[in-house]
Amino acid sequence: MHILIADDDPALAEALQHALRRAGHAVDWVATGPAADAALVCSRFDLLILDLGLPRMDGFDVLRRARNHGARLPILILTARDSVDDRVRGLDLGADDYLAKPFSLSELEARVRALGRRGHESAATFLCMGRLKLDKIHRAAWVDERQLDLSAREIAVLEALLRRPRRFLSKEQLVDGVYECSDEVTTNAIEVYIHRLRKKLEGSGTRITTTRGLGYCIEPSPDMD
Repeated sequence: MHILIADDDPALAEALQHALRRAGHAVDWVATGPAADAALVCSRFDLLILDLGLPRMDGFDVLRRARNHGARLPILILTARDSVDDRVRGLDLGADDYLAKPFSLSELEARVRALGRRGHESAATFLCMGRLKLDKIHRAAWVDERQLDLSAREIAVLEALLRRPRRFLSKEQLVDGVYECSDEVTTNAIEVYIHRLRKKLEGSGTRITTTRGLGYCIEPSPDMD
């Protein structure tokens, strides 16, 4: 999964990142409420681990804004606030689970696994357009019955586009959606992946268009409308 940690404790965030990356997840970290809010708008995550006591915008506001914007990712509240009222408020605002500090890493990892399974079960397995079908779980794509020869990064770019069909995504948004923020990747890499995808998607009933200043958009080919 691609996990976002929103917590203002650097030592705790470092420990969580180490444990979750060791378990095979991609992990980003932000330390303020506005940074968490912006990350959720600009990038796609599979899970949010959210501290309530964030500076400049508390976790309740981040949670409320995320759900109001239509974010459906599982959200695990992680906080030193352990009152029943805080738990009820968090769950009522749309949190999926609640873990009070201090906690054991093994319990956190178990809850992350459970929320990951729940997210996979609730989300549609396939993204489809024209004759193109992408399997989000098995990371593969087909045109009719023919499986496409796509790299992991090409699959990730294609998925980011298919999640927002007929909408433009900038190179920067695609970089954020595909890579961890810590990866040193230039937007030139996105151009390469788009070029390869255009060739491989020929005959799929889809096309990737470019508009200067807006970015890339996947849409049905004219003969498929």
